[in-house]
Amino acid sequence: MKGKLILEDGSVFHGELLNNIKATGEVVFNTGMTGYQESLTDPSYCRQILTLTYPMVGNYGIADLFMQSRKSFVNGFVIGELCQEGSNWHYETSLADFLTKQGVPCLYHVDTRAVTRKIRSAGTMKGIIVPDDAARTEIDELFAVPIKKDVVMEVTTPERYTLGSEQMNAPHVVAMDFGIKQNILTSLQQLGCRITVVPAGTAAKEVLDLNPDGIFLSNGPGDPADVPEIVEEVKKLIGTKPIFGICLGHQLLARAMGAKTYKLKFGHRGCNQPVKNLLTGRVQISSQNHGFAVDSDSLRDLPLEVTHINVNDGTVEGMRHKELPIFSVQYHPEASPGPDDNMYLFDQFWTMLKGE
Repeated sequence: MKGKLILEDGSVFHGELLNNIKATGEVVFNTGMTGYQESLTDPSYCRQILTLTYPMVGNYGIADLFMQSRKSFVNGFVIGELCQEGSNWHYETSLADFLTKQGVPCLYHVDTRAVTRKIRSAGTMKGIIVPDDAARTEIDELFAVPIKKDVVMEVTTPERYTLGSEQMNAPHVVAMDFGIKQNILTSLQQLGCRITVVPAGTAAKEVLDLNPDGIFLSNGPGDPADVPEIVEEVKKLIGTKPIFGICLGHQLLARAMGAKTYKLKFGHRGCNQPVKNLLTGRVQISSQNHGFAVDSDSLRDLPLEVTHINVNDGTVEGMRHKELPIFSVQYHPEASPGPDDNMYLFDQFWTMLKGE
């Protein structure tokens, strides 16, 4: 079936519609060459229409092993070539079957280079996926539907659960789930931690009543300014236990300590983002997925120092407290997909958990 992606500025990109499902969301692009399943199941893409710049997608299929959450939270998927049959020893099902079962609208045979160039020049914007013969009234109705902003509660775990080491003397980490990826939990487990994962709306007192050795603030979707109630609870945790934040967790931590955040023009999404560690001078390649960033100017009068910056645009990629055992990064050191250059950050957290 013929279909099209329409952006709010009137731009139209034609393609083939895999399933007759319409979509509305913020259109963003990811520059990774692999990792389409991890991206599709990353909760940070919730309510977005994800465009991949790599031309062929689906060539190694889908496997449960690479799921990063319980389901796909994207509102739509826009790609170049849809490979119908994958070839990989992990292969369990095709990408087309996965998208259909997950109810994800997919538009393929699209000039994704043109979509990306448009977003890079004009910025991320609202878009819709519809059949090619969609009526004007239907298109207007879809554009009239506002994009839901506070989506953290949509992706968080509905209830508390535990995993990791069964040894009672193992460091205990309470992970606040704002849309946590599976590989973050795997990385914490590989350290040897006992982990208690709690819903995003958990009060600070409940977190501390669990008597953790450290607190982890996870990645997640949306604007940190849309969840002031979570910021208030994070504020109450500062100074109580070692804290490590990633992505949205990094932004929430910054706002809790008085810093500001802002929306990037088109965000950082992909597994090839260069980040410079200002403490060592080394540059590492990182996996990223975010549309907001911490305002560096707002950190100047706070007890925080910038530890990492993005080599491409100089934005803040990491920070730490000058006195307390608190640090955070904007990118994804656990990768999935992407390089493992930044796994050392989990070792730093481990050192804090051990009180060293």
